[in-house]
Amino acid sequence: MANLKDIRDRIKSVRSIQKVTKAMKMVAAAKMRKAQERMEQARPYTNRLVNVIHHLLPDVNRALLPLLDIRRIQRVGYVVVTSDRGLAGSFNTNVVKKAELEINEIGKENVDLFCIGKKAKDYFTRRNYNIIQSHIEFWNDLEFQHAIKMGEKIINHFVSKKVDEIHVCYNEFVNVATQTIQSEQLLPLEYNQEESSSVSNRLYEPSKEKLTKSLIPRHLNVQMWKYLLESYASEQAARMIAMENATDNAEDMVKNLTLEFNKARQASITKEMLEIVGGAEALK
Repeated sequence: MANLKDIRDRIKSVRSIQKVTKAMKMVAAAKMRKAQERMEQARPYTNRLVNVIHHLLPDVNRALLPLLDIRRIQRVGYVVVTSDRGLAGSFNTNVVKKAELEINEIGKENVDLFCIGKKAKDYFTRRNYNIIQSHIEFWNDLEFQHAIKMGEKIINHFVSKKVDEIHVCYNEFVNVATQTIQSEQLLPLEYNQEESSSVSNRLYEPSKEKLTKSLIPRHLNVQMWKYLLESYASEQAARMIAMENATDNAEDMVKNLTLEFNKARQASITKEMLEIVGGAEALK
């Protein structure tokens, strides 16, 4: 059985860690509320823009824009969105594993990677994947300009025909306790045949071609913004839950160590009493 000083030191250490995890939980909760507000404000605009474009695409010539060009798939680009920091449960692990599984099905030699977040960059760098670009240390100052800057390189990679498709893997925020891994095709733009056919004819002013040229670049920037907002809100929710669990586990550990401490102290007292009684008996 461990001596009393060792157990007391362990209790003190666990309580110190518990204070840190509790503080981190509160910080993550505050950041999550702000991130969730921004995400929920962007969602209606994003969804409406997607619907409009899906209604436009069946009636426009795909030669109108290089972004609509559907080519034979020879090389694929993957955008993987993670965080810069850990301590968020399985938040980063799930998304990189999902991306790695899909990439390996295609063949890593046929994939160009765009890593958003330090965790994705480190993971795929260690495994010698072909990383074209990475973005780190921007999450705390996240703005729409970040989405435009990241999207520009990704879009140019497709337009210059270096890849024939662009896919994105990210965490979608469902609620505080749930984040789901999503893998979406960003380019080339395609539409849902059933959804488009179910909508009656509409009149557009200006023409569908002008609208398409105007809306599609904006749509791609908004999509990148959506990926960043969803991932950031999911990260903070995952970290909040992870730190809450760590705090609860620390409390359970303190209880177990306190019980062990009391048992050790009682055993020590009993031993001393037996020695006293034994000594007294020996003097008789």
